[in-house]
Amino acid sequence: MAKKTTNQTENNLGKVYISASFNNTLVTVCNTSGEVVSWSSSGAVGFKGTRKSTPFAATSAIESVVKKAKDKGIEEVEIYVKGPGPGRDAALRAVKASGVKIALIADVTPIPHNGPRPKKKRRA
Repeated sequence: MAKKTTNQTENNLGKVYISASFNNTLVTVCNTSGEVVSWSSSGAVGFKGTRKSTPFAATSAIESVVKKAKDKGIEEVEIYVKGPGPGRDAALRAVKASGVKIALIADVTPIPHNGPRPKKKRRA
């Protein structure tokens, strides 16, 4: 059985960036050099208004993106999830169900170390 070269392995590896806000879920698949292979969102799939923020809409967006990425040869992915939206968990389940191998799942949600400046003290 022939071994895979590094070029084949790198071409098969992709990175999935999921940005889950309270209003929408954005999904982007990139290759190892950072070029976008495919992207979609709950709105681009056809959901409007409050239905964009549902887990089902996120699942639909993921399915369309992963299908395009598979056609371009991506077999293994690293997943980076950002944001607190309802599409987070549903998106991860959809990637797992799509058949691509998951190498890494990371939460890259930005968290402030100290937050904004507090309000002035109330005067008596």
